[in-house]
Formats: sequence, C-alpha cells, structure tokens
Amino acid sequence: MTDIVLRDIDPLLAERIKRLGDARGWSVHDTLLQVLEQGLHACEAPGPVRFEADEAGALEAAIAAMEAVPSDPGFALIGRAATSPPAPVAEPDQSISGRFALE
Repeated sequence: MTDIVLRDIDPLLAERIKRLGDARGWSVHDTLLQVLEQGLHACEAPGPVRFEADEAGALEAAIAAMEAVPSDPGFALIGRAATSPPAPVAEPDQSISGRFALE
C-alpha cells in the first residue's frame, strides 16, 4: 500500500484522529485508513443520508411526543416561538400627587 504523508495538518484535526485511534485501539495507520475509507463512502453516496425505516419511525415518534407536551408557562415553551409579543405590563404610577406635597 502507498504511504500517506499529511503536511500542514491542523493540530486539532491531528488530535481528533489520534483520539479516535486511541478509543478504538487502532494504530495511526489503521485510523487514517478507516477515516479515508468511511469518508470516501460518505462522499460517493448519492444524495442525502437516509434513515432506515425503524430509525425514521423512532424519530417521528419522538417528535410527536414532544409536540404533545401541553402548552404551559414553563417547560412546554422551550424551543417554541411566541405567536405574538407579550402585552406590556402597566407600570405603577410613580408621580407625586398634590395631596402628598410638602408645605
């Protein structure tokens, strides 16, 4: 097999490759080979990535369950946009009236 030399590689990318290899127990050579093969498969795949039928069903069920959370003033509003801005709250009158005037 041809040797591969990577020059001027981003240190963060090199660290990610090293961590992947360490986590899987692969040598640097085997890690790079796996990353290249998987990346090539992803780039050659026609169109967008598709879910398997059971994965799509699980995702749809999870979304439906989240949509069924009742609208309450707390948890259910997380991630939902308000339909209209809230009405302004009337502030108390802080003016000084004549009956409290100092003489």
